Amino acid sequence: MAQLDKSKLSRIATWMQRYVDERRFAGASVLINQGAQEVYFHAAGLRDVQDKLPFERDTVARIYSMTKPVTSVALMMLVERGLLHLDAPLSRFIPEFSECRALIPNASDITQTEPCACPTLHQLLTHTSGLSYPFNPGVLGKAMMEEDLVFKCDQGSLADLCRSLAGYPLAFHPGQRWEYSVGIDVIGRVIEVVTGQTLAQALQDMILAPLGMVETAFSLPKQAHDRFASLYTPLAGSAMDLNAAQAGSETLRCVDRTTGSPFLEASMHSGGGGLVGTIDDYMKFTEMLRGGGALGDVRLLSASTMSFMMRNHLAGDIASMGPSSFAEQPMDGMGFGIGGAVVLDPALARCLGSVGDFSWGGMASTFFWVDPVHDISVVFFTQLSPSSSYPARPELKAILHGALT
Repeated sequence: MAQLDKSKLSRIATWMQRYVDERRFAGASVLINQGAQEVYFHAAGLRDVQDKLPFERDTVARIYSMTKPVTSVALMMLVERGLLHLDAPLSRFIPEFSECRALIPNASDITQTEPCACPTLHQLLTHTSGLSYPFNPGVLGKAMMEEDLVFKCDQGSLADLCRSLAGYPLAFHPGQRWEYSVGIDVIGRVIEVVTGQTLAQALQDMILAPLGMVETAFSLPKQAHDRFASLYTPLAGSAMDLNAAQAGSETLRCVDRTTGSPFLEASMHSGGGGLVGTIDDYMKFTEMLRGGGALGDVRLLSASTMSFMMRNHLAGDIASMGPSSFAEQPMDGMGFGIGGAVVLDPALARCLGSVGDFSWGGMASTFFWVDPVHDISVVFFTQLSPSSSYPARPELKAILHGALT
């Protein structure tokens, strides 16, 4: 196992400051562990530009899709208890999905559908279910965008939104393609049905409390109100509308601050994108992944289950599955496991990394990865949407690999 040269890791601070100076990120932080020991931390810039508040280690950020691995771990904990299995059809837990229909090939209208199988839990977890996102291209994404069907934290109950989603066709027959989707939001509802708890309470009992993630939740913890980072976008329109993305004149246009934020009291528990938390909290979760399902004396999953999750569950790489959707990662040379992407070939992915790297990111440009070859965990926090704005993730990975000796 190669070690990290701390003098070369200092390049990260210069890189982060450049992003701040060029007004691409308002602020950011990065935390790196190797062999369960912290080897680097740095924060730069501001969590709130208007009030000139610094981005610090205890800053609370929206982790958006980095919620997905947390929800996926919870589902696998239920699998380990024998309460469900991955090939179970979704309709077993949400009856509204009993009579699924999929868009016909090259459909030009949302009504052009044909009967199809109900997606399985495994297909939901791996984004092969046929569900979609409003920001994906095509008639389904457009229809979802018109109804704002994106599982935002202020959109009512998870049960009600899943019932609404069941009224839409799938983008394709389950298993046919890979398309980034709200599938793990729906998995959150499955967890509610199986446990009899809200998703917030289930995650608290199963993962957050056991790991000591005391400042991670769907609603901003009251003690953290003065540490919540503002959210920015370089777009002129919606920070989430990738289909109509237009660059604005202001690269750091603020779209959400603590005052009036829907995260103050979330009604929707979005298992695909609703959690907020600190970088140290998320490192605890990341270290649990690196540790094969355990953090110290606390074990959430067996090492066998964690190894299963971090393997590629697709027939090839994501690119071979014919996606046309947005994704948080490259598609060439990248597979997908349960809750995150898996590096199959760094050369095809055109990004420095190790075979087996397990990772995912969030819409506000946050990112984490676990490198099993070098025993490294990395968490990067910032608050700029969309995450496709700048190539920060491959740049950070390149700097870290340049520091390996």
